[in-house]
Amino acid sequence: MPITPEQCAEIDRQRAFAAETRRATVPALEEILYRPLPVLDHGFVRVIDYMGDDGAVVQAARVSYGRGTKRVSEDAGLIRYLMRHRHSTPFEMCEIKFHVKLPIFVARQWIRHRTANVNEYSGRYSVLDREFYIPAADQLAAQAASNRQGRGAVLAGDEAAQVLALLRQDAETAYAHYQQMLNEGDDGAKLDPERLGLARELARMNLPVNFYTQWYWKIDLHNLLHFLSLRADPHAQYEIRVYAGAMLDVVRRWVPAVYAAFVDYRLNAAALSATGLAVVRRLLAGEAVTAESSGLSKREWRELMVQLGRADA
Repeated sequence: MPITPEQCAEIDRQRAFAAETRRATVPALEEILYRPLPVLDHGFVRVIDYMGDDGAVVQAARVSYGRGTKRVSEDAGLIRYLMRHRHSTPFEMCEIKFHVKLPIFVARQWIRHRTANVNEYSGRYSVLDREFYIPAADQLAAQAASNRQGRGAVLAGDEAAQVLALLRQDAETAYAHYQQMLNEGDDGAKLDPERLGLARELARMNLPVNFYTQWYWKIDLHNLLHFLSLRADPHAQYEIRVYAGAMLDVVRRWVPAVYAAFVDYRLNAAALSATGLAVVRRLLAGEAVTAESSGLSKREWRELMVQLGRADA
């Protein structure tokens, strides 16, 4: 993840500044404030600002003057109750702002979560950087046979090498043509003084979706947790899942009691349909339930058995 000397100097300047405040701050999150957390080959996640903490969730739930109770365990118990019973409003009282650098195809998945405020780097006004995502060899996989949007077996040997070469060659060629049409170098300087070049908003058209973009992304805690419940899931695409993993660690630092409840009741939990719950009750009663007698579809039955640790049933 290349960070320019100018960017490093700006991060150092931001981190050197300290302000006295009466607002709640979280030391564990302050430790990484402004610092880029590396993701993929050139990407990162940075916390730019935040509002609230575990105590703010409790305070909102109780609509009280104080920042919670005298015992942390009582606050944690209330947070678990709120999470368990899906009382979302208190979690909306906390907000966080990220600076994210990510491949365009990941951004197009990400933007479907329409509950955040977003401002993206503009290719109309600025020259796009010559940075593109090339997957690690262990992430090159064939199409899954049973899932139209998933990956199957990992490619190996000459096949993997050829894919990597094509990805890099196509990206390099596309950026060279982008510069040629734009008539500007990486630093914005004219390549040929006698040519005006194509407008930036048009020259960017040929760049593939593995090129990197950047944005500021501000969201409340409730909607952030919903985003993470979907994008940190094992079924999510790897490239967005690693961003979710970095952000999960931010949540752990920021609101540890909320994080613990979220992992317990959402991330590592399972939701059952009414029919699925009835099947579990029948199994607990000692009944021999089969896929045919369960009332579930074959896919639902397989998923339920996996949730119960009985994938071979």
